[in-house]
Amino acid sequence: MRDVRRMLGAALAGVTLSSLFAVGIGGSASASSTPETAKDPVALACEAPVRLFDGNTTEGWYQAGPGGFDVVDGTLQSRDGMGLLWYDEQDFADYILMLDWRVTAETDNSGVFVRFPDPGDDPWVAVDHGYEIQINDNPAGDPQKTGSVYNHQEPSSYPSNEVGEWNRYVIKVVGERYQVYLNGTLVNDFTSTDPARGLEGYIGLQNHDPETRTQFRNIWVQPLCEQ
Repeated sequence: MRDVRRMLGAALAGVTLSSLFAVGIGGSASASSTPETAKDPVALACEAPVRLFDGNTTEGWYQAGPGGFDVVDGTLQSRDGMGLLWYDEQDFADYILMLDWRVTAETDNSGVFVRFPDPGDDPWVAVDHGYEIQINDNPAGDPQKTGSVYNHQEPSSYPSNEVGEWNRYVIKVVGERYQVYLNGTLVNDFTSTDPARGLEGYIGLQNHDPETRTQFRNIWVQPLCEQ
């Protein structure tokens, strides 16, 4: 657990979020962010980090819609779709979400959904009432690329690694503010103004289509509390 706290702290080196978390990212990519002052309320860790995927089973997760995810070599790998694998054991309000992802082909399409209500068996609930952080480095097709808050705001840069290499998302969600870090770079700083999207909800992964095989691993959440 101490290593996870260190990883989450290292995952945010350079961003002023009290003295607790810093932006830069250890692991698969080098840090390249510059310090900035957070305008949201000071947020502090108030619970232990929560591990959402243990690398062995999909226990705690529920599939909404067609397709699904398989556990392959310690990763969650998407198949078919379009569907949503969501973590149904706990919803979250303010938090830092950290996960690794990689695509297996240039045409792969996926996404990470945050703060959506219980979708039951309908993956479109997450689309309509949460926010999707896009995964899509295909130069053709959908113009909304990796790091986008889908249908809301494009990223400021595109520091994705090559196909087959791991990337890391760190997504900080506090109040109406959504900050997306990709491989250590702040690529999106979005403020929600949509009353249809709440301030708490579930976390999910998209299985987009039959051709896509996106993989995820090291999925952790650090809940935050305002002080």
